[in-house]
Amino acid sequence: MVPARKRDRYQNSRRGTHGIRSGMPPRMVVSILSRSVMANHRLQSCVYYTRRRVHARLTQQERFAWGIAAVLFGGSLINYLDRAVLGVIMPQIRRDLGLTNQQYGWAVGAFLVAYMVSYVAGGRLADRLGSRRTISITLLFWSAAALSHALVTGLTTLSAARSLLGFGEAAFYPAAMRAAAGWFPSKDRAKAVGLFLSALSVGTLITPPIVSSVTSRFGWRAAFLVTGGLGVLLLPSWLWLHRRIRRAYGTPDPEPAAEAEVLDTSTNEVPLSRVLRNRQYWCALSARACSDGAWYFYLFWMPGYLQEVRGLSLRTVGQLLWMPYLAAGIGALVGAWASSALIRRGFGLSSSRKAVLLPSAVLSIIGTACCVVPGEALIFVLLSVALFGHQSWSSNIHTVIIEIVPSAHLAVLYGVTGAAGTFMGAVAQLGIGSIVDAVGYRPIFAGVGLLYAMAAALVIGAGRLDRIRRE
Repeated sequence: MVPARKRDRYQNSRRGTHGIRSGMPPRMVVSILSRSVMANHRLQSCVYYTRRRVHARLTQQERFAWGIAAVLFGGSLINYLDRAVLGVIMPQIRRDLGLTNQQYGWAVGAFLVAYMVSYVAGGRLADRLGSRRTISITLLFWSAAALSHALVTGLTTLSAARSLLGFGEAAFYPAAMRAAAGWFPSKDRAKAVGLFLSALSVGTLITPPIVSSVTSRFGWRAAFLVTGGLGVLLLPSWLWLHRRIRRAYGTPDPEPAAEAEVLDTSTNEVPLSRVLRNRQYWCALSARACSDGAWYFYLFWMPGYLQEVRGLSLRTVGQLLWMPYLAAGIGALVGAWASSALIRRGFGLSSSRKAVLLPSAVLSIIGTACCVVPGEALIFVLLSVALFGHQSWSSNIHTVIIEIVPSAHLAVLYGVTGAAGTFMGAVAQLGIGSIVDAVGYRPIFAGVGLLYAMAAALVIGAGRLDRIRRE
């Protein structure tokens, strides 16, 4: 049985009487109430000043910048969702449309060709129209292309829909990089890049359950309608954010961080032809192309390797393969925050980026040993290490590219590096299948490790990573 004193104390606390009991002297009642009011006032003051401190710590530019980064994260996520739907429901589409493996490969190839072309064309468009209008256009374009997949009837219409999707999606990234460079100073720029690159890994995690659930209930055409409509839903938030920016800055598409960093015209009035002949730019471009070629191997061939060579069932692969992609998303954020922390501590821009790029490449090389280790647990550990290192590398190499090129040509020059990476991946796909059929996967893993080693050597060979200037 509960003692009477404890029961009274519990009931008083439930009533909010703060321990006041009947029969207490008035002076004691006043003292207890005063202490309670003062404690409550101190708590409210603490919450109020904490909120003011957090709000004051972020300037108006930083609040707008992180708002833009949030929308770009959503755009990158939807971009990957619309791209990955086809792979998840490929067996159903092939069966209904009567496509062979070769014909399906042609449709995938049509996407890659259009994607490669649009990387450059979209970059040029972003440099001329700005990130606000370019991202609005690309969102509508690729959403319409994704929705059109629900109407395909054969190889021709499927290839056409994939081409339109690739053309619309690739243009998003140069425009997004221009927005990141325009709003984030160098100490925070890699964080923004890492944030919306991590959306690719999030998309890898959520695409299969969403698409399979919709397809099992309503058919594969409905899956394209659901994912294709998401881009249209994101557009109002992007336009609303820029209406607020226009009221604050007087222009709809300012680039305050880029304008603050360009202190002399020698960094901005560099001819495009001059940059395309610059050794530093070509080292960064080649380093990205090498790592992109390795990433396409993991993306397209790793599930098949786990099933065909390691003997895992499709169900087991589906249950475990999320872990390496989760590690990749974490790597994108960790790599970005690490180099930003070094810059904040006073290290130079070049040394800070390289201090993260080179260890990330080493992690990616170590991860390729997953082809020789026994046991599935160790395979997934090393695969997670490899993808963690790759995305940590990607966050910084993408940031390096937009930091060394002049802002007037930023999007198109970034687009050229993206096209080179896509071309490297497409060419690699042509040789991987033949090598696997002839001698197996081990030479491919060795080649992937060599690509990361070459990428690291190119970063070292680039010298000091500074913005290219007019001589």
